[in-house]
Amino acid sequence: MRPAVADEVGVLADVLVRAFDDDPVATFMFRGDARRRAGLRSFFSVQLRHQYLPGGHVYTTEDRAGVAIWGAPDRVRRPFAELLHLLPTAPYLLGRHTAAALSMLGEVDARHPRQPHWYLATLGTEPTRQGTGVGSALLASVLARVDDEGMPAYLESSKERNVPLYARFGFEVVEELHPSRGGPTMWCMWRDARPFH
Repeated sequence: MRPAVADEVGVLADVLVRAFDDDPVATFMFRGDARRRAGLRSFFSVQLRHQYLPGGHVYTTEDRAGVAIWGAPDRVRRPFAELLHLLPTAPYLLGRHTAAALSMLGEVDARHPRQPHWYLATLGTEPTRQGTGVGSALLASVLARVDDEGMPAYLESSKERNVPLYARFGFEVVEELHPSRGGPTMWCMWRDARPFH
């Protein structure tokens, strides 16, 4: 595992587009295959380049088969600036489900813990490499640091089949979110800080 660099944004965004192509949240927010893939590419490019790479907590493998995007406990959220960065993604959201999609994002954000923690914003593996340990390796490498710092961690899973993977690393479901205006179920998961040894 190693930190990603800015020159890899395009390649890593493409990995994430393929990893999230069948994701329930992606299919809800971006209707149609072409719109979904273009929207995801725009979203992940912004997430990588503007929101997380500057903080230095984007990790990949030597062969770039997976990507883990983490927010550190001291990461300052700037909602207005983040919204502006996401404007290029907006056209892909337009349609009769736009209000429901934005409402769902608001509900997810409202549940985000306010206490300091490490936040796993995105974890994706090249589909041909899923189930081979890439995701587990990316998780383990950062969680070792999380434990060294004695910090908790948080994530939202949009696929029920991924919940057991996160559970193996100590995350527990604290809420099963059913968006009020429609949209897929999401699992909010928390991992308590581990005691120092």
